[in-house]
Amino acid sequence: MFKMEYEITPTSSPGSLSPNSSISPSSSPSPPPLPTQVVISPCAACKILRRRCADKCVLAPYFPPTEPAKFTIAHRVFGASNITKLLQELPESQRAHAVSSMVYEANARIRDPVYGCAGAICQLQKQINELQAQLAKARAEVTNMQLQQANLAAVLCMEMAQSTSPQPSSQQSMDISLNPSLMEDNNNFGSLWEPLWA
Repeated sequence: MFKMEYEITPTSSPGSLSPNSSISPSSSPSPPPLPTQVVISPCAACKILRRRCADKCVLAPYFPPTEPAKFTIAHRVFGASNITKLLQELPESQRAHAVSSMVYEANARIRDPVYGCAGAICQLQKQINELQAQLAKARAEVTNMQLQQANLAAVLCMEMAQSTSPQPSSQQSMDISLNPSLMEDNNNFGSLWEPLWA
């Protein structure tokens, strides 16, 4: 966001030449100017801590000057020395993830000073449990509806089969009821079982 550029130009005064040097008319008029040096403002961490940002500042890649709130939150919860110590102990490939994790944990701790991240995790776990219960209930309702649909289809098939099959004539049913031999067999069958119950 803030870039400060300084241009370094060589200055020479006639009195600054050594006594052994001489100015010759055939020499080049002046050496080419030195390349411009760009000095970027310090990282957010060094700016907040009011210290000079070194070239190899551990915090500079992860707390750019455009995001001072990021370091302020992490510094409030963990402290600058702990953040620096943690980043120095980690390999460079894991440092960016560690910084984002620290910032998230610091935000959670500021929002909920008692539980911090654990409170957010418990809340999400509760939501998962509620959603799983709703899902199980919905699955049970779907299964119940499928069974009802299968029963209804079976009843309809039975009714269709009964309406298409011929009904036994009333004469056949009357013959069965009037046949005395069937009645005697039923009585004999009952007499076989009587000793067992006595």
